[in-house]
Amino acid sequence: MAKQEPPRPTEAELAILRVLWDRGPSTVRDVTDALQDERGTGYTTTLKLLQIMTDKGLVRRDDTARSHVYEAVLPAEETQRQLVRDLLDRAFGGSAQQLVVQALSARRASKQELAEIRQLLEELERQTK
Repeated sequence: MAKQEPPRPTEAELAILRVLWDRGPSTVRDVTDALQDERGTGYTTTLKLLQIMTDKGLVRRDDTARSHVYEAVLPAEETQRQLVRDLLDRAFGGSAQQLVVQALSARRASKQELAEIRQLLEELERQTK
């Protein structure tokens, strides 16, 4: 049986996941406070989203303490790879070249980012030899 991928997070769920990836396991209050300036999300909205995300398998809840603590099930890199694979297939017909071309033309990359991209390309070329 093929490994089932976790569901694709919504934009609001991704915002919560970014908080959890940056801060580590957090309470609903911690997540709400982190999102307040960016999204204006209230406590009950954050709680409901975290409950949904728990049901979907995106986060896990530790309810051993009075305030429940939530943490992301998957690391950021794994979720990002899943989202990129989905985007690659749906929007670019599986063409990594087209994805990279569009990504680099949509937003200017810094010198450091370009250097990291070159290094990655060199590593990939060495692996294919």
